[in-house]
Amino acid sequence: MITPHNILRHELIGLKVEIVEAKNKAMIGIKGRVVDETRNTLVIEKEDGREVIIPKDIAVFLFQLKGCKVKVDGRLLIGRPEERLKKKIKILYPY
Repeated sequence: MITPHNILRHELIGLKVEIVEAKNKAMIGIKGRVVDETRNTLVIEKEDGREVIIPKDIAVFLFQLKGCKVKVDGRLLIGRPEERLKKKIKILYPY
């Protein structure tokens, strides 16, 4: 089960997400569901069906989990999910 404390060690595909901060101001406010993940990007399917590719290192994401939301700096997400398992990362707290 995905919790705010272990979200970085889980698969992100299928989670609802919103971009709350980004270097590119046009990306702020993009909402949708994560449909693909590469080493450096997340592919988000917006509500209108279009897909947007977002670089992980320039954005802060707000993931919606069961019962809470978690704010995650995209720089912590860089790498494949199997690579993130090996990293030592500070515990995140719910937003």
